[in-house]
Amino acid sequence: MANIQASGDSREIVMYALGLLDVGYQFGGKNPEAGLDCSGMAAFIYKNAVGVSLPHNAAEIAARTRQISREKLRAGDMVFFNTMNRPYSHMGIYIGDGKFIHAPRTNSTVRVESLENSYFAARFDGARTIFD
Repeated sequence: MANIQASGDSREIVMYALGLLDVGYQFGGKNPEAGLDCSGMAAFIYKNAVGVSLPHNAAEIAARTRQISREKLRAGDMVFFNTMNRPYSHMGIYIGDGKFIHAPRTNSTVRVESLENSYFAARFDGARTIFD
């Protein structure tokens, strides 16, 4: 995990996210013991790391956060993808260095992926933030 630069709230979010690596995926999952889905993971991280409550739905999270350009992405921001033929159907937390952490799908675990991964690059829906 080289080149990850974060401080303050961004650092807390990234550290919390990295602590969830290898947690099992569970559709509708809201905590690491039961398993997590993508929006459940984001809501859990933001609540515990920085005290921000987010809904358990990627599209609703997108609607409540501020759009930013990909060039302005900072560690702790959110990245969204169209993986089910609808906008904002999947999300992850940007950790820096072109990488994000997410809970991908059934029978998998929380993991780090590159935004350059051809699957995600083709489905990138934008970046959003809660920060100023």
